[in-house]
Amino acid sequence: MSIFLLTFGLFLIVVVAMALGYLVQRKTIAGSCGGLGALGIEKACDCDKPCESRQRRLEKEKFWQDNKII
Repeated sequence: MSIFLLTFGLFLIVVVAMALGYLVQRKTIAGSCGGLGALGIEKACDCDKPCESRQRRLEKEKFWQDNKII
């Protein structure tokens, strides 16, 4: 039982450390290969114009990128 508690405690410490690192760095979570963005593909659909919800999301992302402190 002591080995289980020691292992559980170690995993808990690692998860907390990873969470603190994420909070401190303020980076977005991203895949290792970059996905479609690495290939130069802007969107996954064949639409000429994205839907309204995607347009709002893109505008919001652009606003946040333009007004970043760092």
